[in-house]
Amino acid sequence: MVTSRVQPLADSLRRAWSGGLRIERAAVVVAAVLFTSGLVHLGVLVVSGGTWLGPLSMRKAVTFGLSFGLTLASVVWATTFLRMGPRARRVLITAFTIACVVEVALVTTQAWRHVPSHFNFETGFDTAVSTTLAIGGGVIVATAIGWTIAAFRTVAQAPPSVRLAVRFGFVALLIALGVGAAMIATGSVAARGGSPEVAYTTAGALKPAHAVAMHAILVVPGMAWLLTFTPWTERTRTRIVASAVVAYLALIVVVVLESVTHVSPLDPPLAAAVVSALALGGVLVTGGLALLGVARVTGGASAPGSA
Repeated sequence: MVTSRVQPLADSLRRAWSGGLRIERAAVVVAAVLFTSGLVHLGVLVVSGGTWLGPLSMRKAVTFGLSFGLTLASVVWATTFLRMGPRARRVLITAFTIACVVEVALVTTQAWRHVPSHFNFETGFDTAVSTTLAIGGGVIVATAIGWTIAAFRTVAQAPPSVRLAVRFGFVALLIALGVGAAMIATGSVAARGGSPEVAYTTAGALKPAHAVAMHAILVVPGMAWLLTFTPWTERTRTRIVASAVVAYLALIVVVVLESVTHVSPLDPPLAAAVVSALALGGVLVTGGLALLGVARVTGGASAPGSA
């Protein structure tokens, strides 16, 4: 019974893999390598007994590997729902993939050198690394803008629930990248002004907002995709996805406000804590509904893109 329920999902992913462009398959492989790198460095951090805090921590190699691995795979998969020419698709995916590799490689290199990867202008090499990381971030922003425009122009072979999820996912990704750009800009100004500690503190305060918004591209489109395998009508699926979008957006807004006002997400005011709890609960409930719907299917599950 479990196999019969999982098989349609596996078949859909297999079709996406075999029917995709070569660059898409290559990007997914690269994403797996980046994610594995994050896991390996997590093991190194645990075994070595190193600290999880501070700009010199091996944590950065862990979080960048895991985050960029997940994001690259999620973005490549989400773009399969966009109607784009093969040439434009290849250019954007290639640029995004290279930028992800460069970001993870440079951050990891600096972690092993036991020096900060960002806002570090102590030597010529460190300055080159910080500058390259900023340029890589610009490339990532440019590609995300291209995909977001394509998402709002048209989404190929996808029902309304999936279209809504993909569009929200790319908008949230742009929000995350905007927060990241703000982190780099404010941190660089402080560091060049002779206050590196202020740079890390200021940029670090924005990390929660950056992280929460970044992974919406995986969570919400993934949920919408799961819902296409449920027995529910497309109208019901769209309502569930819309509820997830509202909840996730509320969570992003609260975390962004906490970040810019330097309020720790672990110790927020009561009102913010309540809104965050309700928003997170909404995301979890809608995700649970999607899983429940898939579990209820006993056969004849619809393929992604069906009404």
